[in-house]
Amino acid sequence: MSKFAVIDTETTWGDAVMSVGIVIADTMTFELVDKRYYILTPFKDHGGMYTDALYTNGIKPDLECSREKAMAELRHFLSDYQATAMFAYNAAFDYRHLPELRHLDWYDIMKVAAYRQHNHSIPDCAECYGTGRLKRGYGVESVYRMLSAELEYCELHNALTDAIDELTIMKLLNHEINKYALARI
Repeated sequence: MSKFAVIDTETTWGDAVMSVGIVIADTMTFELVDKRYYILTPFKDHGGMYTDALYTNGIKPDLECSREKAMAELRHFLSDYQATAMFAYNAAFDYRHLPELRHLDWYDIMKVAAYRQHNHSIPDCAECYGTGRLKRGYGVESVYRMLSAELEYCELHNALTDAIDELTIMKLLNHEINKYALARI
């Protein structure tokens, strides 16, 4: 495997996917290789907690279309890069919302990032369970701040920028891709 994907979704108040952001990264360097952003109609008009972030910072979708068309294009995008491994932060959420992609091997970034034994940026004073998992503060925003020391960082809740940020977390954790075998869902 020379490439892998990181995905994020945003949903409506009714729990329908309204946007999907996906990045392709190099397995050795964790550098971003390519990206796609899809806004799904008619769901973008149904409203959700992060509807205002759909076009944040002037971001334009590669496609604004039906879910069926977006998923077909997304599958071709993955195939072009031979990416069969899908990563996401709290991957069970995205996995549940994207049954069209269940044929891929899914991995949860959080299962590495939230554990003291895998994330050496977790401070000694942080409360952890006996398993090593943080008791609180293990979301994307908290972990990104911890790893990057960018204390002003705020998650935008735009599917594309969030996927990029999740890839950055993987890069900052500085583990080889094989480390995530323990995070398979």
